[in-house]
Amino acid sequence: MTDTYSKSRQQAEHAFSNVQTQFFSKNNATEELEAVAQARDAKTLRLREARLARELSDRISAAYNPIATPARKR
Repeated sequence: MTDTYSKSRQQAEHAFSNVQTQFFSKNNATEELEAVAQARDAKTLRLREARLARELSDRISAAYNPIATPARKR
């Protein structure tokens, strides 16, 4: 069965197709931005935890290995 549509119907179908394509493009872009934001947040959390662990290690190391302070000149 072949469907032949009027010119106005064809234009309407074409316009709807364009709007639908734009909608899906925006949806995909939003998903990509959310994925980037989640990856950034995960990396920030991982780096923060590593920094805090390193600072704690440095403080503990400094407590067990005090460095002699040089004598002050008068």
